[in-house]
Amino acid sequence: MDGICYIVGSRPPGEIVLAAGREALVIAADGGLRHLEDQGLRPDLIVGDFDSLGRAPQGDNVLRHPVEKDDTDMLLAVRTGLDRGYGTFVLYGGLGGRLDHTLANLQTLQFLAGRGASGWLLGEGMAVTAVSGGGALSFGPERRGIVSVFCAGPDAEGVCLEGLHYPLSNAVLTSAFPLGVSNQFTGRPARISLERGTLLVMWEESAASVVSRLASSPS
Repeated sequence: MDGICYIVGSRPPGEIVLAAGREALVIAADGGLRHLEDQGLRPDLIVGDFDSLGRAPQGDNVLRHPVEKDDTDMLLAVRTGLDRGYGTFVLYGGLGGRLDHTLANLQTLQFLAGRGASGWLLGEGMAVTAVSGGGALSFGPERRGIVSVFCAGPDAEGVCLEGLHYPLSNAVLTSAFPLGVSNQFTGRPARISLERGTLLVMWEESAASVVSRLASSPS
């Protein structure tokens, strides 16, 4: 589907930016409903157990789940978007606060990548995405600042970092050694790719900038 699924979680998301010109599904994951309402935005669906929200919203667009469950509210919302055919996901309100939930949201990016979808976790001036084996992530020469690359799960093999201050060619990254932390953009086009495994890539960029690029790209 040529559209973007926006999911807003319980952490303060900063400005929630929605792209114009592409079909969108907006989901509030539990306490994310409060942030959407604060910014005058109405979700298409409201998903969760509503322990963070502190009340059970009413309406035909509410999908309520039990508190005792395997999935986080963010992952429940992601599954809902996948079931509706979306392949591009923008996650707000998922960084900062409780470290365990931040880590869970990073794993949710891996969940999406493993299902052929793209996920973008945005907030606090940072963007994070997961790139799976055979995939690549490219940046234009205008990108500045820090970029970090971490192995997620089994060893990431055939890793190439091109156009960055610290390049790599056909390298192996492991989850036990943070070799890819604190690299830098150089003012040249950059590309991150790998043959096998999964990488988590995080860099400094505003939510508005990321969403603008996604809006101009096919899903």
